[in-house]
Amino acid sequence: MIPVVPIDLDVTGGVVRGRTEAGLAIFRGIPYAAPPARFRAPQLVVAWDGIRDATRFGPPPPQSGAFGMDTATGKGDDWLTVNVWSPDLGGALPVMVWIQGGAYLFGRSDLPEYDGSRLARGGVVVVTFNYRVGLEGFGSVDGAPANRGLLDQVAALSWVQGNIAAFGGDPARVTVFGQSAGGGSVAALLAMPRAAGLFQLAIAQSVPGTFFTPALAADVTRACAAELGVAPAELATVDPGLLPAAADAVLGKMAQYASRWGRAAHALVPFAPVVDGDVLPTTPWQGLTGEVELMVGHTRDEQRLLTAVSGMLGSITRAQADTAARVFGPDPQRYLDSFPDAEKLYEVVLSDWLFRMPSLKLAEAQLAAGGMAYLYELTWEAPGLGGGFGACHGLDVPLVFGNLTAGQPAMLIGDPTPEAEALSEQMRRAWTAFATSGDPGWPAYDTGSTRLFDVEPVVSAYPEQVSRDIWKDPPSVLDLVTS
Repeated sequence: MIPVVPIDLDVTGGVVRGRTEAGLAIFRGIPYAAPPARFRAPQLVVAWDGIRDATRFGPPPPQSGAFGMDTATGKGDDWLTVNVWSPDLGGALPVMVWIQGGAYLFGRSDLPEYDGSRLARGGVVVVTFNYRVGLEGFGSVDGAPANRGLLDQVAALSWVQGNIAAFGGDPARVTVFGQSAGGGSVAALLAMPRAAGLFQLAIAQSVPGTFFTPALAADVTRACAAELGVAPAELATVDPGLLPAAADAVLGKMAQYASRWGRAAHALVPFAPVVDGDVLPTTPWQGLTGEVELMVGHTRDEQRLLTAVSGMLGSITRAQADTAARVFGPDPQRYLDSFPDAEKLYEVVLSDWLFRMPSLKLAEAQLAAGGMAYLYELTWEAPGLGGGFGACHGLDVPLVFGNLTAGQPAMLIGDPTPEAEALSEQMRRAWTAFATSGDPGWPAYDTGSTRLFDVEPVVSAYPEQVSRDIWKDPPSVLDLVTS
């Protein structure tokens, strides 16, 4: 048995004690900011006396119970903590900072699917962290800064800049990577002046195209506050543990808000980064500078998992598919003509609107800004849960982290086969190679090339050509419906 050895390190705020586990130095639950003042920007870490235990994850922020997610948050409000996996405390290794997804409603760094051990053994320092979600992180309240969840991410990246050298990481070689809402956060950080200089490379996986105007965000917040019987300005007086239930109640009534919130309601999206002109001056598609090298991509069948979660997989009607094309398609008739099968039409339209085309357009915006971009698509079909899920949303998470048997996404894998292990190895090598050298191992997108991740590695032209032809413009900011 490999012994577990305590390790003490000096970080911002004091001394923390982690330990070695199977040859890695691992630290959990280190504060990167003070326990948050309600609806305020993150503040500097409060110093502690003595040695702080860093062997356990910190408590996650209040969580939505939507889609069957666990709402347990643990004790205390010390939510803003980081976790570090390092293969060499004396090194100067590339650093990979993970931002988890969760529809901006939920997300916690203590989930087993985000264990950084296998990635770290590829020669990188891995960092994960909690950030505020839901009303705490993205609700719009007068007098409070917008996008507090994004500001938490900036604070975590600032902590990395100031402390990662002690863990064997090189602060001049930081890659931020994230999936779904985490991918949207990565995209937002690329357009945020406050994040400039905090990372040198970015990997955006399944970028959602949902960004709100202040008016839409404020209206959603008013609806959530009404569920609690308070005014929005009084939300800071409400127990933070009660806020997710209010948001979930609004989520359950989205059909009632469709005439006012439009696509956000139709897509069941109550929260998203707010283009407020300050924290986030503009959308990523308009705000890239090209200074940070970018790897971006999506899965082929993004929507299929979401359709399955809603209980609609295999039962989409013609009317539902046609409605999806009209609501979400920039050229509904082109979609109707190109995809006559109702199930396929529904899946393609929603995959395009929510994840595929925002990811593609981010790569195109990066090139337009004079930057380097690499594009990929995951095409391997998930064998778990009886099959039929295709290359669905979230399948990339266990493959990239190598955690094929841990956490909810592992259900998409089932019993890991040599094929699954080999594909996971492909993806981990590509991700860590990009973090190490800025080159994931295939031609950049300015050549027209896309890496397709499957059993056999393939580099081809972008495969979703019909969708690309339909989507001439990047996603627009979601606003209140006024007509």
